[in-house]
Amino acid sequence: MASPTDAEPIRVIYNAEVTDSTATFDLRPRTPEEQAVWMAEHRGTYPVVVAVDDEDRVLGFGSLSAYRDRPAYATTVENSVYVDGAHRGTGVGRALLEELVRLATRHGFHTMIARVGGDNVASIALHRSCGFELVGVEQQVGRKFNRWLDVSVLQSLL
Repeated sequence: MASPTDAEPIRVIYNAEVTDSTATFDLRPRTPEEQAVWMAEHRGTYPVVVAVDDEDRVLGFGSLSAYRDRPAYATTVENSVYVDGAHRGTGVGRALLEELVRLATRHGFHTMIARVGGDNVASIALHRSCGFELVGVEQQVGRKFNRWLDVSVLQSLL
């Protein structure tokens, strides 16, 4: 599980995706204050997990979030996984996603959704390798870097 001291390294990893990729549709980097609020919202049932190296440097993070706010969706959860660019392809993303699946199952969720933005082929492949199935593509629902972007929706029944 992530600790409060992980907030800044998580923010750095996330903000790199905001400014340099279509992995997130956020357009403005998070401030430290916004990161603190985000961390506070991701406790208990909706945790944040981190992957660290031997020196406790954060290599990546993943989180669970409520899928929708209506009561009938209470047993569905959405996941997010972000890996520092220098550590992609090393198994960090898989370890994070597997831990999120384990936690979601332990917390009693029935299904997990991944909404993968842009042309993130690596994230789609990661989710598929962990048992997620592509259930749809929302076409041109986002706009970033002067491009229309699709969102691939993947699902795993837990």
